[in-house]
Formats: sequence, C-alpha cells, structure tokens
Amino acid sequence: MSGTPSVSLICFDLVGLVIEGSVVERAFGEAIATQGIVSGTQSYTRAMVRFDRARGSSPADVMRELFEEDDVQAAVATLAFDRSFRAAAERFAIAASPAFAAVAGKFSETGVRACLVTTLSRGACGPLAHQMRQQRLADLVLFADDAPRGYPWPDLVLAAMLRAGVGDAGTVAMVSATESGVQCGHRAGAGIVVGIADGPRRALELREAGATYVVDGIGAVPEVVLSSGTG
Repeated sequence: MSGTPSVSLICFDLVGLVIEGSVVERAFGEAIATQGIVSGTQSYTRAMVRFDRARGSSPADVMRELFEEDDVQAAVATLAFDRSFRAAAERFAIAASPAFAAVAGKFSETGVRACLVTTLSRGACGPLAHQMRQQRLADLVLFADDAPRGYPWPDLVLAAMLRAGVGDAGTVAMVSATESGVQCGHRAGAGIVVGIADGPRRALELREAGATYVVDGIGAVPEVVLSSGTG
C-alpha cells in the first residue's frame, strides 16, 4: 500500500459500517407506531417488510411510499423517525468501532480524503456525525439533506465529489453494506465499489448491485482499495 494511491476520495456508507441496521429498523418501527401502525398487526408487518426491501434508502422516501395518500402524515412520521433515531444513538452510545477508526486512519495516512455519506437526515444523526468529525474519522459528512435524491441514485457520491473538489469519478471509492448504497456508487461511476457482506448470499446480492469487490469486514477495505487501482 505504498506510493501514491490512485484513489483520491473514499465514501463510507454510515449505516451498516458505523450504525447497525437494527438500530435504524428499531427507530422506523417506533416512528410508524406513532401513526397507529403498531407491532402485532398485519399493517405493521407489511410496513417492516417494505422497509427491509428498501434497505439503505432514505427513511423519508420509505415514509412517503408508506403514506402515499397523506404527505403530512409522511412528514410527521419522518420527524418521529429522526427523534427515535437520535434517542437510540444516545441510549446505545453509538460510536465508530476501533476497526473503523483504524481503517479511517490508514486512508488519512495515504492522503485519501474520506467522506461519510448517509440517507439519514442531519436531524437524525447530526450529533453522531459531529462526534466523528471531531475524532477526525472523516473530512466530510453528507446527509440526505445534501443531495436531491438518496440511494440508489448517484447524487450523494456526486455531491461528495463536488465538496471534495474531485473531478474524476474513477478516482473515487464507495464502501457500503447495502445494495442501494452499492448502486449509488456504481451509478456515480466510482472506480471502486466495495460491498461488505456477512455471507455468500449477501455477497452475490452486492455483486449483482454493482460491487467491484466484496469483502467480509471493514478491516479488509484498505488492502482492496489502495492496492487495486482504478484501471
């Protein structure tokens, strides 16, 4: 991993790499409960299935689909999600793992800029992102608010490129544990798209979504990205 890296910017998907998907799912369940969709009902089961199928997508987008006939209700449910997620982040003391911190340090040492990207809103995880910036785990943090569209559209990675002053998407790497996050990087033209999978089935799904590499943990990312090049 010596020499000048061909990657100038790496984007890490905050959910799945730092924030466990179960925390997001819990906040979603609490949010829809405020709108009368409670655990134990068929409507709750259907909503949670829809959420799972949209894994990685913006909670606001999922709420708009769920409450498609009532924009106000969708907006209220989204605000409830933000409150639930903030409370969960504080309750469970969510923070970057030592493994992620070590990976971020390796990229910093080689001069690669790091950006955390997420389809969560600034209202939901702004305090957590601020904490990570203070720990110097990322140069930039972009939220759903910072791009016209969330995953699987390319907007967040393209916005990260603009903020970082990167003109060649081929020198960008995207790392995600969800299909929609992988699709975002692929559609943005990122030279390297790394999927993180917890088994063969997930690995196949991430490859089908556009991952150029699939690894089984965050610790393997520097070796893959810094030694692969983009050509």
